Amino acid sequence: MQLKIMNSPFNQEQAELLNNLLPTLSESQKVWLSGYLAASQFTSISGTREVQESELPAGITEQTISKEVTILYGSQTGNAQALAKKAGKTLEGEGFQVTISSMSNFKPNNLKKVQNLLIIVSTHGEGDPPDNALTFHEFLHGRRAPKLDDLHFSVLSLGDSSYEFFCQTGREFDDRLAELGGTRIYPRFDCDLDYDEPAVEWLEGVLGSLSEAQGGSASHALAPTTTPQAVETAFSRTNPFKAEVLENINLNGRGSNKETRHLELSLEGSGLMFEPGDSIGIYPENDLALVDMLLEELKWDQEEIVTVNKQGDVFRFKEALTSYYEITVLTKPLLEKVEQLLANDDLRELLSPRNEEKIKSYLVGRDLLDVVRDFGPWGGTAQEFVSILRKIPARLYSIASSISANPDEVHLTIGAVRYDAHGRQRKGVCSIFCAEVLRPGDTLPVYIQHNENFKLPMNPDTPIIMVGPGTGVAPFRSFMQEREEKGVKGKSWLFFGDQHFVTDFLYQTEWQRWLKESVLTKMDVAFSRDTTEKVYVQHRMLEQSKEMFKWLQEGAVVYICGDEKSMAHDVHTALLAIIEKEGGMSRERAEDYLAKMQQEKRYQRDVY
Repeated sequence: MQLKIMNSPFNQEQAELLNNLLPTLSESQKVWLSGYLAASQFTSISGTREVQESELPAGITEQTISKEVTILYGSQTGNAQALAKKAGKTLEGEGFQVTISSMSNFKPNNLKKVQNLLIIVSTHGEGDPPDNALTFHEFLHGRRAPKLDDLHFSVLSLGDSSYEFFCQTGREFDDRLAELGGTRIYPRFDCDLDYDEPAVEWLEGVLGSLSEAQGGSASHALAPTTTPQAVETAFSRTNPFKAEVLENINLNGRGSNKETRHLELSLEGSGLMFEPGDSIGIYPENDLALVDMLLEELKWDQEEIVTVNKQGDVFRFKEALTSYYEITVLTKPLLEKVEQLLANDDLRELLSPRNEEKIKSYLVGRDLLDVVRDFGPWGGTAQEFVSILRKIPARLYSIASSISANPDEVHLTIGAVRYDAHGRQRKGVCSIFCAEVLRPGDTLPVYIQHNENFKLPMNPDTPIIMVGPGTGVAPFRSFMQEREEKGVKGKSWLFFGDQHFVTDFLYQTEWQRWLKESVLTKMDVAFSRDTTEKVYVQHRMLEQSKEMFKWLQEGAVVYICGDEKSMAHDVHTALLAIIEKEGGMSRERAEDYLAKMQQEKRYQRDVY
């Protein structure tokens, strides 16, 4: 689009500048710019004239300048919820009236009444909404969704760029709200695992736009005391506590195909508190053998100083590869940065649009060392190399203990990950660090990740059903310790599974003691390699179909913890089959039954 001088208020120089700029703008930049220009007209030159609604630019109404802001979050592990709370505090500090709600607790029909909406949502699994966003997501994308011509919104999307459908849920919310007539307050931000700085930048932009609509300055920088990071003054995700290792033992018996570490960490002096169902985040170090192989291939001086972030923190090159940067997970965005750095023809061909399936295949089971070997030689500098890497993310593990039963301690259940791929043994970063490196007396940087979506029922008499094969049993050990400590009498039922009874029955003596003392009411186990035909937890559930449905009818809460891709899907299918069969329902009614349980927080999942 070319601006014609004769039909515009711009002089020749201004028109040329605009004609050069406009074709380079993305759609989101154009939307932001139009909102910025429209909002800037709110304030008269003298700052004293009151703007009448009839004078407002097209698409802007009095509702735009409302001081009321609604923040809806969809969160699986608690990150989006924590950011929503911090954003709410920041906005309240700027004089806004803020309502914060989980999407599952928000009545969709009230959306028409909302004037300013902020969506903070993660993407779960392969592009799916988190559990507490499912109903709202379905409503918004269904026929009942209302026109939202008076809505002003912005979306902060959390995800992991190593997944194909990075930030998919946030993109879907952003697109759909615009389709329904909403106007963006500020463009959507898509955040990778290291989301702290982008989240602050997004909130600054949102505040700037909201402040403009109030007649304030277009430039709005958050004061240090109001940024999301500064809200937390104790140990946190951005300020981890160095916990001393008290115990580190292998739970599996001799001859097992698995190695499952039981870690006991001291939280003494940290002030950190948690509840059953919460998780702990660990910042691990990369395998030194892998780091050394990288250094050998790259040929740069391992003692060279490199800058690792915007704050100007520096590390020696080897130290940066060991403790600061992720080197074991490949993502398509990383390979695109590598291609820009190397201008490698083979990599450019791999990344071409016609090779989508090839790139997906390449990313599986490979790491940064493979990239260095496959697409070298590497020129440039160590600083250029680290500038394309992302910060090593914390690994989350379900807490396996109750702080009531074990004051100043936290226990974890971590399965060591080892496998062969592309001619080399691969190791899980955190699990192998814990299994092979960590010893009693060492310290580990940790923080508490609260999870409001995986909690024991408020009423202690409510029956609970726990499904947790393998390391998925961890939070249920926490549940039972808590219930034992508090003398809870409500019924409880555990479904546990693993490979072999003799070597892989995690915490066997504890479960048997809880059964004997009636702390645990019922337990069913499935050891898949001890029988000719493999038997898993979902098979045990189906065998107990009548009893399970009876518990559901009594109001039992069902908890699932473990692998999301296969186990959680199979257990979900088994639950539907049980409800359909024992309730005499159609599949559609059974799905509604389970969906209602989810809305009532009677169906909770901690899956990964």
